[in-house]
Amino acid sequence: MAFSKDSEAPMGGFKPKNKLRRQQNYLAIKKARESQKRDERFKRKREEAKNPSLREERQARNVPQTIEGKRVWDNDNVGDEDDALGWAIDVERLAKKRKMEEEAAERGEAGDENGEEGLLEKLKKRDAGNESDEDEEVGDEADSMLESDSEDEDEDEDEDDFSDSDSAPSKAKRKQPSKRAASPTPSAATTAATNLDISPEFLKNKFPAVFDQKETPKVLVTTSINSTLHKEAQILTTLFPNSNYIRRTAHAHAHKYSVREIAQYASNRDYTALVILMEAHHEKKPDGLDIVLLPAGPHFHFSVSNWVEGKKLPGHGKDQGFYPELILNHFRTPLGMLTAHLFKGMFPAQPEFQGRTAVTLHNQRDYIFLRRHRYIFRDKRPSEKSIMDADNKPVKGVEDIRVGMQEIGPRCTLKLRRIDRGIQHRSGQEWQWKAHSEKERTRFAM
Repeated sequence: MAFSKDSEAPMGGFKPKNKLRRQQNYLAIKKARESQKRDERFKRKREEAKNPSLREERQARNVPQTIEGKRVWDNDNVGDEDDALGWAIDVERLAKKRKMEEEAAERGEAGDENGEEGLLEKLKKRDAGNESDEDEEVGDEADSMLESDSEDEDEDEDEDDFSDSDSAPSKAKRKQPSKRAASPTPSAATTAATNLDISPEFLKNKFPAVFDQKETPKVLVTTSINSTLHKEAQILTTLFPNSNYIRRTAHAHAHKYSVREIAQYASNRDYTALVILMEAHHEKKPDGLDIVLLPAGPHFHFSVSNWVEGKKLPGHGKDQGFYPELILNHFRTPLGMLTAHLFKGMFPAQPEFQGRTAVTLHNQRDYIFLRRHRYIFRDKRPSEKSIMDADNKPVKGVEDIRVGMQEIGPRCTLKLRRIDRGIQHRSGQEWQWKAHSEKERTRFAM
């Protein structure tokens, strides 16, 4: 019995022997599925146009699941404070809860079970409803960029370096508004900023050298022994203000100074921190970054990946030597607070705003992304939209302002590996915290 071409059409359980026919059948099935999906999509669109609540329900259900969204937190009472660096607790939420408990205790509600339930409800309402108030407080402090730069004499020359700023911003529109409107979106940069004022007291007592650093640091930069990363080390001196680079000699007959000896040398000359750039074993590129707080530690070990110097970035800018503004994002646990205070002490407390330079350290899943930019304020073009809030309304005070950014570099990714009690002197010494102690993917240290 002969079969026609129509008999080999797509059907359940039928597989043509010819490869080209199988491909044609597969494409026909795929086209039918896409057509069906398209009809369903347009049908849903017509229904949602008549009833907007259906769209809101669908968007509420279709929330993508990410590793960050599945993050696992420990209970508030997790054990001894000696192991605080291993706690996966949200310090900011814990501070809110303690404040609510103190307020409840003053009203005599601490011993009542119903009072405890009411405390949790109040905490949830406070987290959900008072985000705008907290963002406003953070925004007033962090939004110093909106100040007028009329005193900068070289402003017109700097504006020509930016590719996305066609016209210079008017002085009237660059002035800081009387009160900056809060950004109610949870993903805004103001909500991601780390509040360093709520650091736990036991952490300050345990690491006084990290929390009591000088306002104007002095950093000594060097490399690992027999390293060839002299150019990369010089780049680090532009990143950390008030820093100097001293080579570690690789001569066969020279004395090879240890980290302890270099730290003693730097401490005698009023250096506050020692930065050691490590080289990969089989590649001539940065592999690690060690930061030692002088005179006696602690010693932080970071691994470095994705190193890109500024000259290799498209449209890069040049460093002008100004003290940068420091932006610390998403450091939430005790270990994260300790790391944030470490980097805070590496930069001067009073940035030079006329330089319009910002260094960002963004923590995400225990990876710290380091970026350095120059920014400029300009007028909004007619084709650009205004900044919208959660209610899809323009944010007051910044309707006609846009920001142009230019990356300076270097760009890299850091990951904290170990914290030693003192200055490193041998392998296997005592450590305060060590990575890879937790195998659960949804549990992060910072």
